[in-house]
Amino acid sequence: MPETIKAKELPLINIFSDQFRFRIPYYQRPYAWTTEETAELLEDIRHAADGVMNKNGNVKEASPYFLGSIVIVKGDSDSSGSDVVDGQQRITTLTILFCVLRDLASQDRHATMIQNYIREQTDEFAGTTGCFRLSVRGLDREFFQSNFQEIGKLKKSVHHPTKEKLSDSQMHMLENAKYLWKQASELDDDQRNILTSFLVQRCYLVVVSASDHSSAYRIFSVLNGRGLNLTTTDILKAEIIGSIDAKVQDRYNEIWENYEEDIGRESFEALFSHVRMIYTKSKLRKAIHDEFQEHILPDTTHQGFMDNVLTPYYDQYKAITDASCEGISGAGTVDAFLRHLNRLDNFDWIPPAMAFFERNRHDIASLRKFTRGLDRLAYGLFIMRANINERIRRYRELLIAIESGAPLFEAIGPLQLADFEKEQILQALDGPIYRKGSRVPLILLLRLDSALTDVGATYYDHSVISVEHVLPQNPSVDSEWMRKFPDQEERDQWTHKLANLVLLSRRKNTRASNYNFEEKKFQYFQAENNVTPFVLTTQVVNESEWTPEVLRRRQVELIEVLKEEWRLG
Repeated sequence: MPETIKAKELPLINIFSDQFRFRIPYYQRPYAWTTEETAELLEDIRHAADGVMNKNGNVKEASPYFLGSIVIVKGDSDSSGSDVVDGQQRITTLTILFCVLRDLASQDRHATMIQNYIREQTDEFAGTTGCFRLSVRGLDREFFQSNFQEIGKLKKSVHHPTKEKLSDSQMHMLENAKYLWKQASELDDDQRNILTSFLVQRCYLVVVSASDHSSAYRIFSVLNGRGLNLTTTDILKAEIIGSIDAKVQDRYNEIWENYEEDIGRESFEALFSHVRMIYTKSKLRKAIHDEFQEHILPDTTHQGFMDNVLTPYYDQYKAITDASCEGISGAGTVDAFLRHLNRLDNFDWIPPAMAFFERNRHDIASLRKFTRGLDRLAYGLFIMRANINERIRRYRELLIAIESGAPLFEAIGPLQLADFEKEQILQALDGPIYRKGSRVPLILLLRLDSALTDVGATYYDHSVISVEHVLPQNPSVDSEWMRKFPDQEERDQWTHKLANLVLLSRRKNTRASNYNFEEKKFQYFQAENNVTPFVLTTQVVNESEWTPEVLRRRQVELIEVLKEEWRLG
């Protein structure tokens, strides 16, 4: 069927009527308007109504007042319902305002009239069954209906709110109802009637309706210049949750939202990107949504996707990114390697980790061996500054081997480094590593520092960690440094190498950077209690002088540590 798009200016009397049955889809974000946005909407309406309506509620001026636009996906008939793609905050708040005006009405006939904008009435002759004109998101629907939309219930909700724990969206609904109730209570009956008449007669919305979701999303992207656009997971949620049997739909919707809330929208989006990589094993070539439709969803039911794909991979993703394999005895070493991996400046290693963890979740020996090997491979690619295409190629080979059950730990397996790669890594480590990029020195030094201790003692709970040069980058002409390193070429050779770099659990002090060695040790490298949390820095503090000879010895020792740690010999 060809897609159709229609746009029409409609007064609220037509919008809150039998022409529409609004639904807030599962993929929409929770109701989030605060009293600030609600107050702005009410004040705009009241300001526009001043001087426009007379005491009898008749229009004195013809100019309509526009409240904005909404984007909906509307079925062929009025009774089929309309999914609100954009505008749920406004539609929901207007419904709350009608509920307030209804329950404050002094005459029953006025309350009944206003209830018509909230609920469609049963008409036996027309063969229609009454229903609420707005159905909010599933998790909030019963709360909204029983506390707001049912006639006469809002007063109790406002003055004697439930003691049950409410979701954030339910709290926003209740707080906005309290605000609107207080404001409307300060008006007399005539003023409230004038406000209600203005709302239904002169307040308009531009209703943009589309015949399908794809068209609606495009319209939404053009019209909605504020806030966050719908994400891939929002759209996939509409399709996946929306097609699950209605009897269990709310349960799966709650599971989806709990996952998203637990790790955050950005990480939840990343989870889907990693799942896509596990299945396609290739660089993204289309929209993620399209690749899910092509490679993942056709092989399972949507309920099966929730049970057998999203849930297990969510569990593994969370364990990997939290570096916390709870429930696995002896997982401390695995967690330590995961902390190292999570410091890297890319996350291309996560899909093979998820795939391996899912297949070997209870085999602690295999998990230890795998994370140690992945740490070596990922840091090797990081130090060689492998580009994204090279990383994807290497991790694709690893994913294929994991899926097929091929050996991973043999000398030529996909988890291993080739001899020429080991040589490149060693050359990079022995060079001016500080100039490899802004993130490289810090990440590498943290990894080296942990290798100098126990592999399990690798977590540093410091809000700021910085890298400092012992021999300053720009020593003063008359400084001690110039006497110890008089040769410009030799100074340049050592300034940015591993041996000359240390970690600080504080921000760098530019002035302190040029202190002489003894003063620098005392004032800068040592913590308040003369204890530094970093082995690298302790080693420097224990040196009596800082000379080219010390740097040569130190460089060999540090590289040897990493050579042994990553089996680069």
